Amino acid sequence: MRKSGDRLLLATAKRDYRPWLLLLNAAVTTTAGLLLPAALAGAVDMALAGTFVLFTVLWLLALAGVEVLGEAIGIVLAASITARATAWLRRRLTRRFLTLGHPSQFAAGDAVSRVTGDCGNAGGIAVTVIGFLVTVVSSVGAVVALALLDWRLAVVFLLSAPLAGLLIRTHMRLTADDVLAYQEVSGEVSARLLDSVSGLRTIAAAGIADRETERVLQPLPRLAAAGIGMWRTQAKMMWRAGLLLPAVEVAVLTAAGFGVMQGRLSTGDVLAALGYAALGMGIVGQMTQLTVLERTRASASRIAEVLDTPMPKRPALVPGDGIELRNVNVGDALHDVSLTIPSGAFAAVVGSSGAGKSTLAAVLGGLSAVDSGEVAGDGEVGYAFERPALLGTTIGRSIGYGTDADEIQVRDAAVAAQVHDVLIRLPQGYETPVADAPLSGGEAQRIGLARAIVRDPGVLVLDDATASLDTVTEAKVDKALTTALPGRTRVVVTHRPATAARADVVVWLENGRVRGTGTHQELWDDEDYRAVFTGGE
Repeated sequence: MRKSGDRLLLATAKRDYRPWLLLLNAAVTTTAGLLLPAALAGAVDMALAGTFVLFTVLWLLALAGVEVLGEAIGIVLAASITARATAWLRRRLTRRFLTLGHPSQFAAGDAVSRVTGDCGNAGGIAVTVIGFLVTVVSSVGAVVALALLDWRLAVVFLLSAPLAGLLIRTHMRLTADDVLAYQEVSGEVSARLLDSVSGLRTIAAAGIADRETERVLQPLPRLAAAGIGMWRTQAKMMWRAGLLLPAVEVAVLTAAGFGVMQGRLSTGDVLAALGYAALGMGIVGQMTQLTVLERTRASASRIAEVLDTPMPKRPALVPGDGIELRNVNVGDALHDVSLTIPSGAFAAVVGSSGAGKSTLAAVLGGLSAVDSGEVAGDGEVGYAFERPALLGTTIGRSIGYGTDADEIQVRDAAVAAQVHDVLIRLPQGYETPVADAPLSGGEAQRIGLARAIVRDPGVLVLDDATASLDTVTEAKVDKALTTALPGRTRVVVTHRPATAARADVVVWLENGRVRGTGTHQELWDDEDYRAVFTGGE
């Protein structure tokens, strides 16, 4: 049955020329392997006759050497092909995850499972397929070789073909569903585990480690059932194949024995017939790889699911003077939001919890899809988060992450974010590895702010990016930003009345709608507006 990922597997196999080299090497190696039993038979007959033919010995050694060398080259090529294909798939999948943006419909742990495990499985498709092709060719060639020795041997061997075909078909049918279920549940377990690791301190503080362990391990019975199903199917296949192979060899050996008695075959031919019988049954011996093939197809289906996910509708960034939102709707978060922020203005976005502030900031920063409406902006957007992820090997590289900023620009951004004095006291200054930097929440926020500043954006969006700073430090940051980014539009999500009071315009959100706009002093006369900051007290 065709799966959604089969087309992706085909594209993966076709993208590189190396599979053709592996196929060529396999053709040479397979040819040598098919000729080897006949050459060995000739050498045995020569030895039994008490003669010495140099060509017979050299031919046997040459075929053996080609087969050994071909196997070695095949291992190297297979590793290279798999590694390159896996890297290509991981690049495509990672790029797609990043393009889909945040929030994603795929859980973080599940996404990691797809990028690591599934891409690794799917990357081996070319090697797996070529391996099966070589096995089939070897089996067909072995039957032809048996027929050339004695057509009766080929007939005896072919009597086993229907049984072998039935084994393969049954194995593929029984394995497919279990393999896919195993992959999906593995991704679910990974997602739950990553969530727990991210919240270790919260779990420890709440004293619910045992309960969280149960939650993470809850899918294990389904995982075990899928795994048991796979191994049960494989066990059935193995003992059936284990009985079939010697039965066929005994049948061929018996037929060859009659041929020797009747003078049609030599002793060496009997040895060759046994060799060809083993080669012919190689396709049955490779049935364990059918599980690998099904796992590869299941992994490719999970990758294709992400690649085929429709792109979210991004805001239509129409050029304009300042920022303007026109009838913007985002799920249940924003409803028919229309507002204008003049170019160069300092705007504060306020509202109670769940009002849609962060969603509005994400729309302005181009991080969130919109269901309808359009957004007009006046330049590149710099974005700073409440809890920034510090990427990069060092603190300096973390500030300049994603840009070509030099050391001077990085330091200027750190000065503007009021974090330079902190960084120069680190063990290695700006070259301190991120993992070794003892940073508080406020210091991490200021580094995230410096990362946004260094991009020299036309619009700077701060989503609670100064929430961990005291009021005095926040005021210093605000003043420094005015100096570092003169004439730039700034949008700040805040819960502090002091910050709103410094803003040129305040956007007051309530239940995903714009309740009002104006200066902080103008809106303060509204009791509901005051309740945003006072909690109704």
